[in-house]
Amino acid sequence: MTHHISSISCLLFSFFLFASCASQKTATSDEGWTTLFNGKNLEDWTTKIHHYEVGDNHGDTFRVEDSIIKVRYDKYEGDFKDRFGHLYYDMPYSYFHLQLDYRFVGELHPGAPSYTLKNSGVMFHSQDPRTMLKEQNWPISVEMQFLAGIEAGQSRPTGNMCSPGTEVIFKGERYPGHCINSSSETYYGNQWVRAELIVLGDSLVTHMINGKKVLEYTQPRVGGGVVEGFDPKIKKDGQLLKEGLIALQSEGQPIDFKNIKIKNLKGCMDPKAKNFGKHYIKADNKKCVY
Repeated sequence: MTHHISSISCLLFSFFLFASCASQKTATSDEGWTTLFNGKNLEDWTTKIHHYEVGDNHGDTFRVEDSIIKVRYDKYEGDFKDRFGHLYYDMPYSYFHLQLDYRFVGELHPGAPSYTLKNSGVMFHSQDPRTMLKEQNWPISVEMQFLAGIEAGQSRPTGNMCSPGTEVIFKGERYPGHCINSSSETYYGNQWVRAELIVLGDSLVTHMINGKKVLEYTQPRVGGGVVEGFDPKIKKDGQLLKEGLIALQSEGQPIDFKNIKIKNLKGCMDPKAKNFGKHYIKADNKKCVY
């Protein structure tokens, strides 16, 4: 397994090197990037909020204004009542490079758990919300967690890993806890922060914040706790997570998301094909078109 991970690391290093060398061209060529959010509405996205059926965007939790996806709670009646929500892009990905900008705004909604203060994230390798029960609190997934500083001088890194209903290998061993802190700086206020997530199927996962690598782990799989109210047929502990949906999180803290785009790293790698892509690092030549 060590040799395998080493090979993947080398592959990822090559990918970063290519991206760095090509950075001068991204403004014009931008090869492989696809915008997930059209800036106008939530077309191609699906909501699932705890206590509500899939597709019910209760209280207009996720809304679009000024080409930004905004998470808000001003239309909620009463306290938060654990109405954890997620907004899912309706296409699964396996090998990919995701990029988005986020900023925390406003105040925590009354009744939301204290740990959700300036806390949100993006889920990946997630189960489809259509497989979630009405009273399931979080999707079985892996989370790139976003946090902001609360008290001056107290470290609160962002770009962490949390594992609702999942587990990962960290520093060569199965990590027993729910979250792993990254090495990022602490960001205060309502500044925009750029988050990047590079996922290589069920092998290497890399988190980046404002262009710097802050966390790396491997082998995401189903397991562990935290998720409640799920269908037992869906949670197959030990099963490696090779692909899944991507979802933006709502936990009681208002937050904004913009510039959401993805580079699919898995596709046709035959140079003779019409849809050959130089940016692919995982072959899926069944999709080649000649």
